[in-house]
Amino acid sequence: MFSLPNGARLHVLRNDAQPVIRLQLVFPAGKWYEPLPGVSLLAARMLLEGTRSRTARQIADTIAFYGASLECEQGFDRATLTLYCLTRHLEALLPLVLDVATEATFPTTEFELLKSRTIQNVRIERQKTGYLAAERFSHNLFGNNYPYGVTFDETSFEKLTTEIVKAFYHKAYRVCSAEIFLCGDISDQDERLVAQTLGQGSTNHQESTDQAEHNLIAVAQHDYVTVSQSLQASLRIGRLWPSPTHPDAHYLQVLVKVLGGYFGSRLMKNIREDKGFTYGIYSSVAPREHASMFVIGADVNAASAEAAIEEVHNELRRLKQEPIPIDELQTVKTYMAGKFANELSTVFEQCDKYKTVVLLGLPSTHYSDFLTHINLVSPDELQQLAHTYLSPEQMIQVVAGPAK
Repeated sequence: MFSLPNGARLHVLRNDAQPVIRLQLVFPAGKWYEPLPGVSLLAARMLLEGTRSRTARQIADTIAFYGASLECEQGFDRATLTLYCLTRHLEALLPLVLDVATEATFPTTEFELLKSRTIQNVRIERQKTGYLAAERFSHNLFGNNYPYGVTFDETSFEKLTTEIVKAFYHKAYRVCSAEIFLCGDISDQDERLVAQTLGQGSTNHQESTDQAEHNLIAVAQHDYVTVSQSLQASLRIGRLWPSPTHPDAHYLQVLVKVLGGYFGSRLMKNIREDKGFTYGIYSSVAPREHASMFVIGADVNAASAEAAIEEVHNELRRLKQEPIPIDELQTVKTYMAGKFANELSTVFEQCDKYKTVVLLGLPSTHYSDFLTHINLVSPDELQQLAHTYLSPEQMIQVVAGPAK
């Protein structure tokens, strides 16, 4: 990693197994930074709709001509502009990447069409119990004034203008504030080319986007979302969770895996295989830059929802009451170590791991510590962690299903 003249940081991972490159510009332009709900989404999705020198059609034709891929994705914390291309085409495509990142124009016609499509897509998604349960769960867990908990409001979204989105774009999409990740079959010349192209421009290091104070305020511990005539119910049960830098974080990953993190987990054996309430159930942790959450999720037959919830609670209590048998724990440890190794099979996956370390501010030893900790953790330690973190009484619970 090294800093470019304009202040951006360039991270390079080399691997010449295939003549392919991935270039990612990661901006502080996710939901956390937006002045109004929906602005970061519209900004990301409008980037490829035209620049000062290129129309949307010209951008698409250029990408297609070189057999490349260019897209921008918005998340809770960051927005990422990603280019995949053959190594030999990097020089030809870099000016286009810079143009999209710095000269987007947000044409009004395309902007209004995007708003209409987004509203229609949300209306369709809100007919699904899974979407509604996840949306309400995040809202209730974080609170409506916290960026992670804000729900989509059609009326407010419709009022957003190109001027509002442009102002956010000019603040948030500044190359000087980006983390740039370049990986693949990269020569010294390729690295210099990226540094020269993306290292130009402003060296102003002032805060690019506003960071207001946000307070976590849970809305409701138990909630039910009625979905008329639905035959199934979707469950979301969980709580706020320690950050990846917390001393318990690696050990807790083992506990979550035992509970519902793989096909042989306790939740799967009980609620899928034994009771037949669902086709699949999971538990997972979603780490984010400002708050992390633990969630158990499943779609069940509506008539079985209450019974399924009770079985989830039983499994949580069992982890508190009984140490995990050694053979079960060893199976999970072996699975986790093997899965981690498999997730490093390509340079892109290796870069994703490294990117997590950078964006979440983790120590450079994060992954070696992870492997050490999962190997050493004992049943007694996990039982104590279950007492601290997995009491059903601590959980936020949402069910979306037919009228009771």
